[in-house]
Amino acid sequence: MSTVTRPVAFQGRGLSEVVNELTDEVRELYTADEVPWVIGYSGGKDSTAVLQLVWLALQGLPAEQRTKPVHVISTDTLVENPIVAAWVSQSLETMKKAAAEQNLPIEPHRLTPKVEDTFWVNLIGRGYPAPRPKFRWCTERMKIKPSNRFIRQVVRRHGEAILVLGIRKAESQARARAMAKHEKRRVRDRLSPNGNLPNSLVYSPIEEWTNDEVWAFLMQQANPWGYKNKDLLTMYQGASSDSECPLVVDDTTPSCGDSRFGCWTCTLVDQDKSMTAMIQNDPEQKKWMRPLLSLRNELDDVSKEQETRDFRRMNGRVQLFNDRIIQGPYTQKAREDWLRKLLRAQAHVRKEGPEEARSIELITMEELHEIRRIWVFKKHEVEDLVPRIYEEETGEKFPGQDLEESLVIRASEIDLLRNICGDDEIHFTMVRELLAVEREYRTKTRRKGLYEALEKVIEKGFYENKEDALEFAQLKQAMHEGGARPELTDQPQAPTLDEE
Repeated sequence: MSTVTRPVAFQGRGLSEVVNELTDEVRELYTADEVPWVIGYSGGKDSTAVLQLVWLALQGLPAEQRTKPVHVISTDTLVENPIVAAWVSQSLETMKKAAAEQNLPIEPHRLTPKVEDTFWVNLIGRGYPAPRPKFRWCTERMKIKPSNRFIRQVVRRHGEAILVLGIRKAESQARARAMAKHEKRRVRDRLSPNGNLPNSLVYSPIEEWTNDEVWAFLMQQANPWGYKNKDLLTMYQGASSDSECPLVVDDTTPSCGDSRFGCWTCTLVDQDKSMTAMIQNDPEQKKWMRPLLSLRNELDDVSKEQETRDFRRMNGRVQLFNDRIIQGPYTQKAREDWLRKLLRAQAHVRKEGPEEARSIELITMEELHEIRRIWVFKKHEVEDLVPRIYEEETGEKFPGQDLEESLVIRASEIDLLRNICGDDEIHFTMVRELLAVEREYRTKTRRKGLYEALEKVIEKGFYENKEDALEFAQLKQAMHEGGARPELTDQPQAPTLDEE
C-alpha cells in the first residue's frame, strides 16, 4: 500500500524564522501608508492565524507608529453553527478588551445582514425554497453584502482599504488559480487588486501555507489576545467524522484540518458533516443539537416539494421545463409549518442545551416582526398567524402590536370566507387577496393602479388546480411555438382571460 509523504513544514525552515519574516513584512506594509486595514475573521484556523500574525507584528511596533486602524470584521449570518457562533462572539469580546489593554489600534466588529436579507425572512417570510446550487440566494444577502457594506464605508471615509485575508492556495485548485491570476496584477509586493470592490487591495500573508503549517503555528505560538488555540483545535477535532487531531503525527497521517464550519441550515452541501460529527463524537453533550440537524435535513429533502411548494412562481406565472411545472415558493401552510418547527427547535435548545445556549435565538424577534409584516401586508395573509404560532409553540405572548384595526379583512370575515370556499384553497386565496387589494386602495386618495393589481391577482388564481394550470401552460407554449394545439380534456371549461 502506497503512502503519501507530506512536504517538510515551512520547507525545512524553523517556525520562528518564518514568523519573524512574516511579521517584519506585516510591519513594513502597515507603516508604508495611511490606508486602513480590514481583516476578515471567521473564527476558523486560517483567519485566526492571519490575525495572530498581524497582532504580533503590531506589538513589535513603537506606540507612535501604531496609528492607523485595523478593523477585524466577522459576519454572523444569524444561522451559524451555534457552537462556532458562541466561540466567535466570545473571541471578539476578548479581543476588544485585549486590544485596549495592549494599546493596539485593533477594532473588532460583528456584522449581520439586514433583516430583509436574513435566511428565515426569505425562506419563511417570502417563501424562497431552501438554497440550491442553481438558486444560491443566501450567500450574497447574508455574507457578502454585510462585509462589502462595511468595506465601502471604510473606502468612503479614507479613499482606500487593504483587506487582510486568510486565503491559501492549498485550499483548492480553483482558489490557487484565482490567486495566481491576481498575483500578475499586483501593484506592489504582496498586494493584489480586489476584483469586486474598487479602491481596495488584498493582502494574503499565509497564502503559501499548508493546513499543517497553519496548525503548527497556532499550536506553538500563544494566542496574543488571550484566547486558547487549543480550544479551536478541539472544535475542529469534534467536527471531524473520525475525531482525529488535525496536527501532523507522522508522514502518513491524514489531516482533518479541512473541517469547515458554516450555516447550520445550509442545503448547498449533501450533508452537514461538521454538525453530524459533533453529535456523533459527543452524543451526550451535543444531543441538544439534534433538532437543528433534523430541521436542516428536512429543508434539504426535495421529495415533498410537490406538496410544500406552490405550482406558480413568485409572480403568479406558471413556468414549464420539459413539459413539467417548475415549482415556485413555499405555500402558506408550508411556511407556517417551517416557523412552528423552528420555534420548537429553539425551545428544545433552550431547555436541553448548555448554559450558554439557554437564551439562544435561532430566529430573532426582529425577523419574526418582518415575517409577520410580509405575510399580512405583502402576501395579504390577513389571518395574521405569526402571533398565534409563536404563542402556541413557546407558551409566551407575542410582543407585538395588535393589527386587528389595521387589517383590511377582519378575522370573522376570514372565517366566513373560508366556510364559503371550503376546500378550494386557490379560490379562497384569490378572493382573500382581491378583497385585501380593493380595501387597500380604498383608503388612498388616488386609486391609480387598482385595476392592474386586481388583474394580477386574478391571473394568479383563475386555475382550477395544478393540472389545469399545467394544461393551460402547455397550450400557451404550443401556441407560442406555432405547434399543434395539445388535446384538451373533454370537461367543459370557462374561457380563460387569454382566450377572451
